[in-house]
Amino acid sequence: MPVTKTSTAEKLIISETVDGKKIISKLSRSNSTRDESSKKSRFKSDPYLWGIYVMLLIVGVIELFSASSSEVTSSNVYTPLIRHSIFLGIGFVIVLGLQRIHYGYISRFAWVFALLSLGLLILSSLIGININGAQRALRIAGFTIQPAEMVKLAVVVILATILGRHQRPGDVATPGVVQVALVVIVFSGLTWRNGLTNMLLIMGVSISMFLIGGIKWKKLLVVLGVYAVLGACLVGFKYLSPDTNEFDDLQSGAATEQVKVDRTGTQKGRLARYLAGTNPEDPIDDLNRQVVLSKFAQANGGIFGRGPGNSRETARLPLAFSDYIYSIIIEDTGLVGGIILMAIYLLLLGRAGRIAYRCSRAFPAFLILGCAVLIVFQALVHMAIVTALFPVSGQPLPLISKGGTSVLVMSAAIGIMLSVSRYAVRTGDKKQIGAETNVLPADLHTANATEYNSVE
Repeated sequence: MPVTKTSTAEKLIISETVDGKKIISKLSRSNSTRDESSKKSRFKSDPYLWGIYVMLLIVGVIELFSASSSEVTSSNVYTPLIRHSIFLGIGFVIVLGLQRIHYGYISRFAWVFALLSLGLLILSSLIGININGAQRALRIAGFTIQPAEMVKLAVVVILATILGRHQRPGDVATPGVVQVALVVIVFSGLTWRNGLTNMLLIMGVSISMFLIGGIKWKKLLVVLGVYAVLGACLVGFKYLSPDTNEFDDLQSGAATEQVKVDRTGTQKGRLARYLAGTNPEDPIDDLNRQVVLSKFAQANGGIFGRGPGNSRETARLPLAFSDYIYSIIIEDTGLVGGIILMAIYLLLLGRAGRIAYRCSRAFPAFLILGCAVLIVFQALVHMAIVTALFPVSGQPLPLISKGGTSVLVMSAAIGIMLSVSRYAVRTGDKKQIGAETNVLPADLHTANATEYNSVE
């Protein structure tokens, strides 16, 4: 009988039977099984993202408790753990809620959230409370809010929306490049007072998203030039001004007076000390205490660590439970534990890239990768500061450091990623793609230029 060309799967079936009718029936059952499997997996969040999120929660609970000995009271040693667990619980509820909301609705409120965050950021610069020597927070209804954390996520959503409209095969349309650059300039300029690292994070995330979109190098170089000019202007404005008498905030407590804080002197001093380096024979004072004790903690950890809860430096290291928690993690779990935690964050980025690569539309691909890049970049910056690769600056370790606003914002980012993994179409099914675009605004129907339509 004549043999027609078939796929690999069909050849296997032919080799097992000679009956043409049976071949057809088997092929039919195979296709229907695949369709049913595709439908079942369509509205389920990615299990790998869930696994990474749960691992970070476990690390956060254990290490926050280990690093909070300076906050433990004689009445209740579990107070820091309970307080942090409450925020993690609220964050978990946010994750559950957002992962069930179609990511298409998130774009409709992107600018509302961004303008709200921007307004709170400006307000915190004017009448914000002083925490750890910096005027960067607001006290609302008894809760402390740090708008800069909200701004970072708001910028990611806005950039994903803009790039989702202007994605082109092998490039990003010029209007999209201009809009993204303007958003980054405005938000970066306003976050400067809340910390140089926040501004650099926003710029770094935007550059990464440009590269993900396949922007041409000429356009990217122009954007980098604009960013460099902006940075130079801000540095000139801040650092060429006369020195202030502000006392460095390394050993300051949680003061909450509503005073205007000028951190120019602090930033200059930190940069100068970073360039000068720290020598073993240097005496420990209020200016280098964090850097020196952080190195002590990491040295104590060795290769395999002292075990959770056995840190010797947590009671002496200022802000061990937030800005320097990675040093306590290394002391508890050693170099091996520190590398494993870094790998967990990088796995988050890798899994997000895998999902984005298979999205049929550009917007969800930018959205999930933007959230992942924000989380991972912030984690890497925190680790670089703790290991003295970057100058001292306050940057929490996502989902692990103490800080209610940071925990909730990063939880929202995880929820958005899970929403994309749940609802973004990752097959070539035209009916599913049509249903997806019905939820998206008309200007976000742009196809993903890196789409790969094979079934996982």
